[in-house]
Amino acid sequence: MNSQVLVTGAAGFIGSHVCRHLLLQGYQVVGLDDLSGGFLDHVPAGVQFVEGSITDVKLVNDLFARHQFEYVFHLAAYAAEGLSHFIKHFNYTNNLLGSVNLINASVNHQVKCFVFTSSIAVYGRNQLPMIEEAVPQPEDPYGIAKYAVEMDLREAHEMFGLNHVIFRPHNVYGENQNLGDRYRNVIGIFMNQIMQGQPMTIFGDGQQTRAFSYIDDVAPVLAASITRPDAYNQVFNVGADKAYTVAELATVVSRAMGVAPQIKHLEARNEVVHAYSAHAKVQKYFGDLIKNVSLTDGVAKMAVWAQKTGARQGKPFEGIEVRKNLPKSWAALEKTA
Repeated sequence: MNSQVLVTGAAGFIGSHVCRHLLLQGYQVVGLDDLSGGFLDHVPAGVQFVEGSITDVKLVNDLFARHQFEYVFHLAAYAAEGLSHFIKHFNYTNNLLGSVNLINASVNHQVKCFVFTSSIAVYGRNQLPMIEEAVPQPEDPYGIAKYAVEMDLREAHEMFGLNHVIFRPHNVYGENQNLGDRYRNVIGIFMNQIMQGQPMTIFGDGQQTRAFSYIDDVAPVLAASITRPDAYNQVFNVGADKAYTVAELATVVSRAMGVAPQIKHLEARNEVVHAYSAHAKVQKYFGDLIKNVSLTDGVAKMAVWAQKTGARQGKPFEGIEVRKNLPKSWAALEKTA
């Protein structure tokens, strides 16, 4: 198989795993990443890596002209959902306009299928369990940008015939996650805090519920989607079924890391309290690839990797655009880091 495939966000968490699965399937993989949240050592051997941003129109167009990609996997995003309220311009530039650059190039170069990782953030709140047929009501700029890209892909299919598959993953965790990211990926944050001898920090009372999804139940599905034309031009939730409170999660992570749980509660922030989705549709189309790894087993696997990798010192986001109602813990981090 000589098909050339582009993976954006290839040095990031999910992107690096998707690259690995595509290589195993025999594709020639070009990985694009600006390394703002990923790491070069996460890019699998065999990927032709290009450092750069999807916001660079010339770079994107040159890549498509040079490689004539048959498929595009668009995973690059700044995915700090809670922070997106305070970085609207940055969020829309990277998560919406950068995506449009890729869609335009895909249309112009006759890409066969464009795979996009959206998010259950498009649903908003009070739509439980979240099902693909629900009308999205995103409540933060991150979710708004993701839904806008979904709508643009539908338009691009109707207008130009560009096929797509849209996935809405949620709370994915596992090896290669950015342990130093201070604004997202709660399991990575917990593990990083434990390795630094710090208490795990929880916003509010910890009764928020999420269904935490192990990477091996997500990446294989994304990578295989281009080989299943019956999934083209459809939307799929993908991830774990069982929801846990953040407080319960802290106990699971502590046990996996071999320590007694120590928790520091921070002020509650504006976020969807309960978020979990149904997966009957993805099971119908991709059930043969989904192992349903339990939270205990998945966290244990990630803990082994995290302890081998060691703690990472994350940097505070330096481009806060709106400080009104910025959580105090984030504001303090910005000033003292």
